[in-house]
Amino acid sequence: MRERRPARQRRQAREFESFVAGTAGRLLHAAALLTGEPASRPAPAAEELLTYALARTYTVWDRLRGDDPYVRVREEMAARFARTARRHRGPRGGLTGRLSPQQRLVLVLRLHEGESEEQTAAQLGLPTERVHTLCLRALAELRSHPPAGGPDRPGRPDRTDRTDRPDSRPQPAGP
Repeated sequence: MRERRPARQRRQAREFESFVAGTAGRLLHAAALLTGEPASRPAPAAEELLTYALARTYTVWDRLRGDDPYVRVREEMAARFARTARRHRGPRGGLTGRLSPQQRLVLVLRLHEGESEEQTAAQLGLPTERVHTLCLRALAELRSHPPAGGPDRPGRPDRTDRTDRPDSRPQPAGP
């Protein structure tokens, strides 16, 4: 029996490492959206959130048996974020940074992760109508204040607006 346990642990470790290698980027992006941290800089809160969720998933790896480990990690991240949401209030500089923690959670689950309103509502323990309303308000907030540096940023010409440069296209020859 002693030989089986280390072999099983090595197999579990290899499977888990393979899973993390294939999904870490998308999961870290989801965690950064949840915490509201900018994607262009190191995101310590997002990394902490993802590390916690991965550690919790690793402890039950053998018991998943056919369940999708990605879903498990996502559920762990969402649950941990919901419990620690007070730490993630206020503007944080990221794309979703100005949204409330609850709006961020609903937006990430619904739009980034593709969950239905019913699935999101069940996972968060909210009525479906509340999930719908939170998602609409979050989208309205994001649309009303585009990210800094975007084409709609005041004081900067749109990429298609070339009035600040002379026209470099050849002019038609004509009388």
